[in-house]
Amino acid sequence: MKIIGLVAPTLAATAAAVGLVVQALAQTAVPFVPVTDAMIQQPASKDWLSWRRTLNSWGYSPLDQIDRSNVEQLRLVWARPLPDGHNEGTPLVYDGVLYFPGPGDVIQAIDAKSGEVLWQHRRELPEDIGEYLPFYETNRNLAIYGNLVIARGSDDVIYAVDARTGELAWETTIMDYRKGAKQSSGPIIAEGLAITGRSCEPEGGPDACVITAHDALTGQEVWRTSTIARGDDPNDATWGGLPLERRQQVGAWMIASYDPALKLVYMGTSVTAPAPKLALAGNEHDYLYHNSTLALDVRTGRIVWHYQHLVDHWDLDHPFPRMLIDDEVAPDPAEVAWINPRIEPGRTYKVLTGVPGKTGVVYTLDRETGEFLWARPTIRQNVVHSIDGATGRVTVNPDTVFTDYGKAALVCPAASGGANYQAGAYSPLTRTMYLPAQNTCSMVTAVEPTGAGPGIYGMAARSFLAEDAGDNLGVIHAVNAVTGRTAWTYAQRAGMQSLMTTGGGLLFAGDGHGRFRALDQETGAVLWDMNLGSSVTGYPATFEVDGHQYVAVSTGRWLADSFTPELVHGTQNTLFVFALPEAGIGHRGPVKAPINRAGLAAAVDPAQSPAAARTVRDGVFSADQARAGQAVYARACAACHGTNFEPAPGSPPLHGAAFLANWRGRTLADLFTLIRATMPPGAADRLREDEHLAAMAYILEANGFPTGQPLMPSTTALRIIGFGQ
Repeated sequence: MKIIGLVAPTLAATAAAVGLVVQALAQTAVPFVPVTDAMIQQPASKDWLSWRRTLNSWGYSPLDQIDRSNVEQLRLVWARPLPDGHNEGTPLVYDGVLYFPGPGDVIQAIDAKSGEVLWQHRRELPEDIGEYLPFYETNRNLAIYGNLVIARGSDDVIYAVDARTGELAWETTIMDYRKGAKQSSGPIIAEGLAITGRSCEPEGGPDACVITAHDALTGQEVWRTSTIARGDDPNDATWGGLPLERRQQVGAWMIASYDPALKLVYMGTSVTAPAPKLALAGNEHDYLYHNSTLALDVRTGRIVWHYQHLVDHWDLDHPFPRMLIDDEVAPDPAEVAWINPRIEPGRTYKVLTGVPGKTGVVYTLDRETGEFLWARPTIRQNVVHSIDGATGRVTVNPDTVFTDYGKAALVCPAASGGANYQAGAYSPLTRTMYLPAQNTCSMVTAVEPTGAGPGIYGMAARSFLAEDAGDNLGVIHAVNAVTGRTAWTYAQRAGMQSLMTTGGGLLFAGDGHGRFRALDQETGAVLWDMNLGSSVTGYPATFEVDGHQYVAVSTGRWLADSFTPELVHGTQNTLFVFALPEAGIGHRGPVKAPINRAGLAAAVDPAQSPAAARTVRDGVFSADQARAGQAVYARACAACHGTNFEPAPGSPPLHGAAFLANWRGRTLADLFTLIRATMPPGAADRLREDEHLAAMAYILEANGFPTGQPLMPSTTALRIIGFGQ
């Protein structure tokens, strides 16, 4: 663990260190008020302080300025491109500042009213991380506590930056990313602890499958809980004697909920290594704690109770949001398939509910005890055959369970879901849950293990739209949380993405085609709709600044887009913010202090350059630098300057007579300064200094200058090397 220290509220300045890029800002006029547990547990209506705004995972804001009567006037206020990578981010908003978790460990603090970037923090990631973790850059959320913004790292660290400046405060390694522990979701804050889960690749074995809690102010680890029963855990026997090294991939890759009164954290888990259970210890075992809801003591991480939703054979994970609601429990037998006969009429229960897994089945549990209360399907599913209402025990459809290898079975939904990372929402106005899903099925064949070691289990699958869905992939099911009755459904061709409810009676929903819309919570009628051009992969949020309500959502690339190939759209990562006309557009952000980085201003007048003692014809760069620079150029420069140095319109030449004429009488320090400040456009901080230097060496080689001794990064050394007169 590295504790860097907390930064005082002074004028933000540029900092350069490994993994850190901070842009300069002016000092804010209003002092920063540290965020407390009480503020997170009962957030001000104007803020969005957690993944789903509140720790009960409702995805609901009481803001009601934008409502059913005026939402049709909603218009774009500002938009901002986001870093490259797989985007599923959630805006976190506090006191007029929007913090966004961009892909690849980039945090941006943005003036929420104007869209002006206040600061940016970018961690440097290991160059080989992609060899160990797939889609490592996904980052769904941030947390805020005290003066800190807290994030997960792609390389399995947890870290915090100062919310005012972006300066690194602390960084703690959870485990070696090369051991198969991937983090696609950030923390929640509960009683001063930053609590995270992770998916765990097969090579990580059981040790990678843990939920952890760290002190939010220091990064010190407080507890670590395994999601795989082993050793003296009383549920060790549920693995049927399977050797510990073969117990793998029970992940907790989404975000927890928390009940401050009960001091319980609720986290869902995934499948074991996606595998028919005949490939493990047999179909008769439960393999705890896979596909379960875990209730953890926030102080110790001890599992207080667990409930298993499904023994998996098909990669149907159950790590999705658990909504915490206090209300009656009165399931309607006409629509609810499975009911506990001991439910007490009229009693207010503390329930945990929602769709926890890919099957699309709604489960409602007593969150104090874990007792099963009721469950019902939404989309077509054929893996849950029945649930014993008295015990909550799930019986799997025997027609979908593999008893030998090579035999195919129809399984609904497909492994992509059903439900997936897309989050539903709850509204206290209607006492209704709004649940996004996809209508999919698949033909699945059990694949025989090919040898010893991790990752050998699996299946072959061919996915398709469910037959009874018509041509509609996406659907929203509005299900009353008290009765379990369907209030309405909204189906469409495009896949459905995450939802948000508001005090204005609205349900905001994005889809895979790029449409972002507002629906009436009571009827499902579409009241406003806009095409954002790319799949709406991010989670929406709403907030208030200077008396005006805003709605934010982001786009990117949806990884399950193959079901609707005729729907053409982009894959750009962009953050969009909307408001009513009264909020105005074109707001200017806070005035920033100017930065004059030493050595970044390239001389324009050749007469200003010092006399050069050497020229580029003297062999001033090495062949190795040029080869490294060729790769850098192809990756970061060729898009504008051309693979063969044929620049796009507006891009300056880097080759030939025009280039040499431009730089005659100048020095390599001038060229290096310009390259370092501008390439690639808008993202120069993505390249290390040695990469900028190598790119310059490649440009020199391409212009016919000879190789020789390596270039040095010293500005002084580069100033004595000129292009000649």
